[in-house]
Amino acid sequence: MKADQLLEKSKQYMWLPFTQMSDYEQDPLIIESGEGVTVTDIYGNTYLDGYSSLWLNVHGHRKKEIDEAIQNQLQLIAHSTLLGAANVPSILLAEKLVKLVPEGLTRVFYSDSGATSVEIAVKMAYQYWQNKGHHQKTKFVTLSNGYHGDTVGTMSVGSIDLYHKVYTSLLFDALVIPFPAIYRHSSGDEQVVRDESLRELRSLFEEQHEEIAGMVLEPMIQGAGGMNTMPAGYLKGVESLCREFNVMLIVDEVATGFGRTGKMFAVEHEGIQPDLMTVAKGLTGGYLPVAATLATDEIYQAFYGTYEEMKTFFHGHSYTGNQLGCAAALANLEIFENESLIQQAADKGDLLTELLQDIKQLEHVGDVRQCGLMCGIEIVKNRSTKEPFPFEERVAYQCTLKMRELGLLTRPLGDVIVFMPPLAATTEQLAEMVAILEQAIREVTE
Repeated sequence: MKADQLLEKSKQYMWLPFTQMSDYEQDPLIIESGEGVTVTDIYGNTYLDGYSSLWLNVHGHRKKEIDEAIQNQLQLIAHSTLLGAANVPSILLAEKLVKLVPEGLTRVFYSDSGATSVEIAVKMAYQYWQNKGHHQKTKFVTLSNGYHGDTVGTMSVGSIDLYHKVYTSLLFDALVIPFPAIYRHSSGDEQVVRDESLRELRSLFEEQHEEIAGMVLEPMIQGAGGMNTMPAGYLKGVESLCREFNVMLIVDEVATGFGRTGKMFAVEHEGIQPDLMTVAKGLTGGYLPVAATLATDEIYQAFYGTYEEMKTFFHGHSYTGNQLGCAAALANLEIFENESLIQQAADKGDLLTELLQDIKQLEHVGDVRQCGLMCGIEIVKNRSTKEPFPFEERVAYQCTLKMRELGLLTRPLGDVIVFMPPLAATTEQLAEMVAILEQAIREVTE
């Protein structure tokens, strides 16, 4: 089919996620192929993949080892249900994951997206306390600007008005603690911001811990909430308070897992032991939709018993533990080992810190926030006062359109431009991407 025909059909039939379709009709993009850290559209234009195909591509596109793993699995079976029957790749992947995550996490429950993995964690935490006879523990704590997915349950434990406000009447109430965001805090002092948020959390726990089932957070850096980074010691402080007040700690590693922050998982930066941890995105190297919720044995045992006891966790998805996805994930994790990818990611994160120094000095860049290969560049009208551009001008969005013209794909989060390249990006490619970022921001804002 000709490119122009595809374009017209996309406008006629498609409804894209998190997209105002009037924007798409003005600036359409249809990807046809990919190779390494580039993708190519139906007109033959090639772009650097500056957002890892929405934060999940690890090794680049068409990675030989993952391609072959999927092809080999197809010779056996593409899918069979996990409802009451395991399959070979899902067993092997579960073992592999348990050996990689913090040692207290011993059980793997599969799903098919980051949102569902968090939804499962919330339901597990809720039912755990019900199964244990603590029927009053039904509430959840979250951080402001937290994002954990777009199902009803995950929106309930999220706190971003832009995404969640219209659905308010559908959601259950969560208890929101201010995220310790340094850039817009009056003090600008990392320790002050950290301690202030922890004091609020302690106060909340002191008053309501007997009603609180769990606390949900993204470790070290928020994603869709604006790429906000946590002050050093904050995550450890949250863990200590959860232990002190018998509140379950649920860590959402959907975006931060698998090398994104320079560690296999972001919890490793401060030695955190979650009760529940969710993973997705980079689990299959960005190939297929597989997610997992990892639980401690204590949680697992609270659901174990005879059928008549009604402790069963009644949750599942049709494609849970899909063999093709699990085969891709196994190949992905083998590449991490064979190529020492975590050390590479840490080194590239350090390089990226250096490369971003010039962007930090731009007249309309208010802040650059980074954790490893996760970066957010906040665009402001006035650098001194931190005044944003008018909402309707959509300056960060205009910057990303300019980047596309220059050969780089990424997306904004409000006034924040996200830069999250594949872990496989070379030093030369990282430098080229940052140069495009700088040029586009200059041209649009100055």
